[in-house]
Amino acid sequence: MTTFLWVLLGLGFIIFYIVYVQNRLVILRNRFKNAFSQIDIQLKRRYDLIPNLVETARAYMTHERETLEAVTKARQQAVQASQQARQHPDDAAAIQALVSAETILTGSMGRLFALSENYPELRADQSMAQVMEELTSTENRIAFARQHYNDSVMIYNSYREQFPQALFAQNFGFREAEFFRLETPEARNTLKISFR
Repeated sequence: MTTFLWVLLGLGFIIFYIVYVQNRLVILRNRFKNAFSQIDIQLKRRYDLIPNLVETARAYMTHERETLEAVTKARQQAVQASQQARQHPDDAAAIQALVSAETILTGSMGRLFALSENYPELRADQSMAQVMEELTSTENRIAFARQHYNDSVMIYNSYREQFPQALFAQNFGFREAEFFRLETPEARNTLKISFR
């Protein structure tokens, strides 16, 4: 009778531990998904500001049509990638596609800002100054949200890969989460926006 009781207690402990691991993985996954939603909010704000930036610049930068079109195209691609990632923040391919699109967008915006330095009237424009101020604030928020997301992903991935959780994680469908790492050294730095 006591052996049966010990076996029953052992099985109960194993079941309890499996439930605990699964619940902990769910909590950590939800945390990194929530952290991604904060990135998504800031990216949407950024995407909403870019058309204003392009339209204001278009009035002054008549000879820079290709650059303006590149920013617009990069924005559209980033919006599409963001929508995919928003629907599946736990899909590493969707996050990687967003990172790639963001890298392209950041590069094209950097070229736009570099060219805009050649247009003193544009730098003096009040609408442009306001959009640039909002973009600067948004870029800082994106950097902060990206750091929070990456911290959440690191905690989730670390827990998921530890023994004995690693035995259960894959079977329960808990895949490795993708970090939000920008692909080029220039893109890793917060986009510098200055018209002074």
